[in-house]
This record gives sequence, C-alpha cells and structure tokens, in this order.
Amino acid sequence: MDPDSHTRAAVEEHWRASERGDTEAEHAIYAEDAILDYPQSGERFRGRSTIAEQRGGHPASRHFTVHRIVGGGDLWVSECVITYDGVPSYSVSIMEFAHGQVVHETQYFADSFGAPQWRTALAEPMPGRDISKA
Repeated sequence: MDPDSHTRAAVEEHWRASERGDTEAEHAIYAEDAILDYPQSGERFRGRSTIAEQRGGHPASRHFTVHRIVGGGDLWVSECVITYDGVPSYSVSIMEFAHGQVVHETQYFADSFGAPQWRTALAEPMPGRDISKA
C-alpha cells in the first residue's frame, strides 16, 4: 500500500472509531506527544492521553458524519458534521503527520446558519441540504 493510501485508511479508521465510541482506536492515529488546537476557544491539548481524556469526558451524545477527506503526504483535511445531542456542528480537521502519526491537529467548528435574504436568489442548496433563511 502506498503511503497516501495508508494515511487515508488511518484517517478513515479514526473517524469510524470516533463514531463507534472506540476511544483506543480513535486515538491510535496520534503521536504520543501530539498537539490538538481549537482556535475558536484558544485551547491547546498536549499529548495523546490528554487529547483522549478531553474527548472521552464530553457530556453530549456524539455522532460523526464524514463528508470529505482530502490530502497527501503529511497534510490531511477532513470535513465532518459532528452531532452533539442531535445538534449538528460543522467541523474541519487539519491533521499534520510525521512518521505515520498525527503530530498536530487543528479543528474548527461552526454552527449552521440561515442564508440571508439578499443571497438566496443567487444560491442553490447543497446536495441533501435546505437553504434556511436567516
């Protein structure tokens, strides 16, 4: 298996493990000293065990739907919807790899929002989505 296929398979397994609640498999992708950044809150989590602990302590019921994984070499990006207690949050995960493991991940989150009236005449709905008005 070429390196990019191997990395793609690891990222896919990370998200599958996240969905099934398999904490060990979910975090196997991370280097022992990996860093996870949440720029919107300013939080940085250092180390695989800390990353796993903060995710494992989340009080909400979570589900993961991956829309797209793109990347090559040491940089991979996933677009996902993470549903917390039934409320969707759109997420972009940027994973930087070294020696086959994630050494740095930056994850951005956004809530859905309605399209403003002035833009709706120019837009069409994305597949599987409705354009709600603001």
